[in-house]
Amino acid sequence: MVSQMSSNLGDDFCLVCGSPPPLFGERMCEACLRKRIHLAEVPENVPWVRCARCGIVEIQGKWVHLDETDIWDELVQRHLKFHRDAEDVQLAMETRTVSDRHTLIYLQLEGVIEDLLFKEEHTMRARMANGVCLTCTRRAGNYFEATVQLRSSGRKLSEDEYVKLRATLDDVLESLSDDPMFFITSEGQVTGGYDVVLGSKGLARSWGRHLVKEYGGQTVETNSTVGRKDGVDVTRLTMLYRKPGYDLGDVIRWRDNFWRPSTWTKDGAIVERIDRQERTGASWRDLESANVVSRMSEHLVVDLITQDSSVGEFLDPQSWVMASVRLPWDHKGEKRIRLSRIEGEWMALQHLALDENTEEEIV
Repeated sequence: MVSQMSSNLGDDFCLVCGSPPPLFGERMCEACLRKRIHLAEVPENVPWVRCARCGIVEIQGKWVHLDETDIWDELVQRHLKFHRDAEDVQLAMETRTVSDRHTLIYLQLEGVIEDLLFKEEHTMRARMANGVCLTCTRRAGNYFEATVQLRSSGRKLSEDEYVKLRATLDDVLESLSDDPMFFITSEGQVTGGYDVVLGSKGLARSWGRHLVKEYGGQTVETNSTVGRKDGVDVTRLTMLYRKPGYDLGDVIRWRDNFWRPSTWTKDGAIVERIDRQERTGASWRDLESANVVSRMSEHLVVDLITQDSSVGEFLDPQSWVMASVRLPWDHKGEKRIRLSRIEGEWMALQHLALDENTEEEIV
């Protein structure tokens, strides 16, 4: 009798209600376990902040561009806390807009704890508050860190050149990371050029490198101290970009001969001589004496009517009579050639790789 009683007292049982096995977790039956633990903790209300001026969203202290779907995903990931022992968790979400500021997020959760399948449904209310991001705050205060000055060497930039140079800033902004400090404070034409005031020195330098790569020229940086903050000097950058007075493909007079710049380099340009096969590199200082005699946009591409080994005939578009021109040194019998009017005479130009990517007027 004593032995049987000892055996019954040694059997496992639920510490809460005394039920026999199976037991889970801290020696509880399934019913007691489900009463005491939940698959996830979900707050009833979660706040989030949107800039009232530009619409970007503050996420963990950073202002970023997010669409609504990404906002709800971010809020769920940030505020939803699953049980530490949960496995094979699955989540389904649906939203319903209540007002401009309130959105209900319906959650269906499923997961396994202690080999038991848990299914739960929760509702979370996302409450939007208006704020003002750092970018809009600084824009409103005309904040800036850098000024980029667009100029040209030896001549005034044309309106078309201003448009092309300014458009490259938009390309740079699209290619860079979404930094809230990458904004334009002000811009406009000034005496001798065009100035763009920017909120970031990094943006100014990135744009300067892009301009040099695409259009040649040089940048010169000047830093000025405007104050101190937390023991560190606060400086502003002025970057002067000087575009060469010529473009790739133009005809320039340099060292008493005619050349065509074909490629920009870090320190200057590669130029190719028109009347013979000669290619050389020249620095910006070397090319300061170069003069443009014919722009790429002024060139004509004509069909030859007749040609021999050295001379071709074509219809002169200015006089509408037959004219002759010496064929370029690299001519290989093609019917079409590129012409430039230099000092009242037509001159045939050698072929450059960039000629294939430009709009040509066919006569």
